[in-house]
Amino acid sequence: METIRTKYIGQLRTEAIHVQSGNKLITDAPVDNHGKGETFSPTDLLATSLASCIFTIMGIKAEASGFRIDGATAKTWKIMSENPRRVAEVKIEYDFTMCDLNDKQKKILQGLVKVSPVPLSLHTETIQNISIKFKD
Repeated sequence: METIRTKYIGQLRTEAIHVQSGNKLITDAPVDNHGKGETFSPTDLLATSLASCIFTIMGIKAEASGFRIDGATAKTWKIMSENPRRVAEVKIEYDFTMCDLNDKQKKILQGLVKVSPVPLSLHTETIQNISIKFKD
């Protein structure tokens, strides 16, 4: 069975259904590419996937190592280029200042930034500018 079923619903929008769960999401073209920008664009989802994938791998490793990262946040920026139009850079700022982490735990999290599936799947020309902020 397929993982995702996507339908073009008109007006530069798609509806994607996660087959296993039935969850749905709608995409819209961004304002700078003929859309209304009323929800995530496909390239927004690419940037979101990068941030979420890294967080997921961090969460798995944290739980396996006996600590938690609940409440940590990330701000994500998507930088487009032209000719060809593509995501040239994704900038992510992770914030773990609400988590009580020791130096070993911080080092574990820092080591996971480039080794989860989405970072490894992006084109080598796509810049992944990732920073992590910890409590002093």
